[in-house]
Amino acid sequence: MVTPDAKRDAVAHACLVHGVSQRRACEALDVDRSSVRYRSLRPDDRELRVAMKTVAAQRRRFGYRRIHVMLQRQGIEMNIKKLRRLYAEEKLQVRKRGGRKRALGTRQPIIVPDQPNQRWSLDFVSDAFTDGRRFRVLTLVDDHTRECLALVVDTSLSGRRVVRELDAIIAQRGRPSTVVSDNGTEFTSMAILRWSQDRQIDWHYIAPGKPMQNGFIESFNGSFRDECLNETLFTSLAEARMRIGAWKDDYNDHRPHSSLGNLTPSEFASNLALEKQAA
Repeated sequence: MVTPDAKRDAVAHACLVHGVSQRRACEALDVDRSSVRYRSLRPDDRELRVAMKTVAAQRRRFGYRRIHVMLQRQGIEMNIKKLRRLYAEEKLQVRKRGGRKRALGTRQPIIVPDQPNQRWSLDFVSDAFTDGRRFRVLTLVDDHTRECLALVVDTSLSGRRVVRELDAIIAQRGRPSTVVSDNGTEFTSMAILRWSQDRQIDWHYIAPGKPMQNGFIESFNGSFRDECLNETLFTSLAEARMRIGAWKDDYNDHRPHSSLGNLTPSEFASNLALEKQAA
């Protein structure tokens, strides 16, 4: 289907190249003259476009829905359908990256915890420095508040190191009832088994090849890789720790989370604390 803009361009081209009148060009191309002479009365929305492109430049992996939330936080009210139109006109669509193949299995719904510290999920993510050396990141989230509790960056992370990091977090916010992980060697080590028994914390291992059973941390890892690791070049361990730490703070304090009603994890946790005090 030819758009009105394309029809107007075709008429203008015929008038310029063949030297015919607009009337004759419209007759030859079967185009209504009123559509050729039409001039849009829409405002150019220059300020809105600038604000939208500014957010999109800062958060390159955000789609129009999250950009809409970020603009609302700046006090800019706009109909989401209008934002979607401007978003498409500015060609800001996020390009989908190809995902890796995952093991197929029965998809059972994950029970959502109803309070903080009821269940934590953790996993490892790997990446590389610009010189090719690899490093790993221990990711840890609270499944209820969606807070990122830790992003531990190092070239090597053993079971004992995981235990030390968990103890440090527990000292700050209390002990979880359950911890969920895959069957990686670090998580099945004697250090982890002894720690979970000593702390009387239930450690749940998902079935091999079934990452969907640990969907909260898998979803977080996808956002972490898409918005941070794939967008940043790391030259050293110190730089990786600094940039990943800054992303963690932004994720907890500024990034809207759709499953939390577009609140940030910190806002959601604060609201829960206020409700608990009021009760």
